[in-house]
Amino acid sequence: MKRNYFAMLLGFSLILSGCSAAPSASLTGTTVSQTEAALIQLGDDQVLVNGQPAVETGAVQLSHDIVYYQAGQGEDYGEGGTEDEHSAEEAQAHTVITIREPGTYRVSGKLSAGQIAIDLGEQAKDNPSAVVNLILDQAEITCTVAPAIIVYNAYECAKEEALSTVDTQAAGFNLIVADGTENTVSGAYVARIYQEGTTKKLHKYDAAIESKVSLNLSGETAGTGTLIVEASNEGIETSMHMTINSGSWIIHSADDSLNANEDGVSVITINGGTVRCNAGAGQEGDGIDSNGWIVINSGTVIAAANPASMDSGLDSDNGILIHGGTVLASGNMFDEVDPASTQNVMVFSFAQMQNVGGKLVLSDNSGQRVAGFAAANDYTVLVYSSPLLSEQDYTLAYAETIEGEDLGGLITPVTSATDLTALGYTGTTLGRGMGMRPQGGEFPGGKGPQGELPQGEFPQGEPPVDEADRETGRPADQEGPLGGKPEDGRSPQNHADVPAGELNAAFTVQSAIAMFSGIQALRED
Repeated sequence: MKRNYFAMLLGFSLILSGCSAAPSASLTGTTVSQTEAALIQLGDDQVLVNGQPAVETGAVQLSHDIVYYQAGQGEDYGEGGTEDEHSAEEAQAHTVITIREPGTYRVSGKLSAGQIAIDLGEQAKDNPSAVVNLILDQAEITCTVAPAIIVYNAYECAKEEALSTVDTQAAGFNLIVADGTENTVSGAYVARIYQEGTTKKLHKYDAAIESKVSLNLSGETAGTGTLIVEASNEGIETSMHMTINSGSWIIHSADDSLNANEDGVSVITINGGTVRCNAGAGQEGDGIDSNGWIVINSGTVIAAANPASMDSGLDSDNGILIHGGTVLASGNMFDEVDPASTQNVMVFSFAQMQNVGGKLVLSDNSGQRVAGFAAANDYTVLVYSSPLLSEQDYTLAYAETIEGEDLGGLITPVTSATDLTALGYTGTTLGRGMGMRPQGGEFPGGKGPQGELPQGEFPQGEPPVDEADRETGRPADQEGPLGGKPEDGRSPQNHADVPAGELNAAFTVQSAIAMFSGIQALRED
């Protein structure tokens, strides 16, 4: 009863936001509207829609037609390699459930080889009524040749505007996790396939969950549902904007865990819920990657980049804005946190690679443990932001053990920590896009899977370094929001460096973004 009521509220909110309820659609002898959820029961032997076997016509259609990268097609077919190819037999073994009409659909059960596709027609992009709400209610979907959930055509609520603040309430796709449920989506990706006779893109779908329109990710009423995504490439991807409002989202990926890929336009906005991203399953990948902005307003965000590549926990082309929530991001690159952020941020760059399993404790000037850090992958750069951070001195220390509530690498509150080893730093300036190389210039195990980067070189180029600043890696005469020439009253903090060979143990927060480099254990007298 509660869930049907939620569906009614959801349909009503879409009407208020400019998406009027779609007319009823015939569905295997029943009726579906925006205000009443159709029930899709998954099964390897049979798929039911409102208790009836799914068929090839109507609002929900059953087929074996799936876009995949076919084996043995030759160089004119696309850009995939042998590892991207799949046989016709493997593809045909997948059951494809295609939603053709707007409405609310509640999905439960298990599909061991299949896909849910949403295709409301080529005209849907401009139709505010072309909206699908997909509720995962104890569902498990696995696709080995393509995304497990894909949105081809639905309403696109956004314009091609370069703005860091976007409103996606009217988005054509809403993915919802039902209260009290744990859902799993495992998906592959489709390498670029050419339009016949050209090298233009016909298909290319990179993620386990792929949407060609803006989408919202939300919990149901209480927000207690969870979705676990296992991805052979990227986790959840959109061609425009992505907004996370509530629920729990856990993504394990072989490339970026969350990705929004419209250059200079896309915005990933997090308004609540719990987001845990681990991009460590492949050779590269950011935790959260936006070709426009990342905006965090609330919630808990834990993002770990790939340990063997020069990637970031949070990576954006236009800027990262942190206005609230609790954030822990780890990786081997530091990407700009915009000084317009209204919540304090601490950035830690270590002199040596920090190994997975290592524990850190941040304490305030009264000795109170603020948070514990135990990142999911090896890293050299750690970014932390929390409403608990205020303008004062903090200490950072290694810990043998930490007890407290572990949110997946972020431990808060901390109830106890033992065998502390204090840390200090030598500098405070980090530049946008600068990789923080560990001593020796090597990745974990000596070299990453793509080989060691040449000494002194970074993927995006290294800024010139003054001889006096070579130990700290400070760029020469760097300007801009991260380089020490303030642009506004909330510019990053830049202490004068401590004398060579000495370490400062007071990690002072006195502005929006406090940055500390060359972190290592304090020397004992």
